[in-house]
Amino acid sequence: MAQRSDNGQPGLRHAGDDAFQLTVDYLKQETVQPLKGLGRFLYMGIAGSFFLAGGILLILIGILRLLQTETGTALTGDWSWVPYVSVMVLGIAVIGIAAWRITAGPARQRLPEVAARREDGAPD
Repeated sequence: MAQRSDNGQPGLRHAGDDAFQLTVDYLKQETVQPLKGLGRFLYMGIAGSFFLAGGILLILIGILRLLQTETGTALTGDWSWVPYVSVMVLGIAVIGIAAWRITAGPARQRLPEVAARREDGAPD
């Protein structure tokens, strides 16, 4: 509420200060707080993707060592390249599945709905 001036009436300057403070508070609420939430979302997403990539890499190295040690003499000598190629193909398959799931996510499911709205002339 605006403070009262010397004659007891609310002062125009104080009303302007209140409006300015209200505007600043609104802008903070609508910009700074969502940006903080977005930063936390990005931080956790990036950290999770690094940990997931590291885990998959360790699993692939484990599979490579498993193929090298547990197959006895079958994959030695001229066949020593087979475990490496097998793990490389498996890694490419993991990348392919991840790319497929990224492109076939929730946005792909909404695509027919959005296209139908555009044909009707309705806004998205």
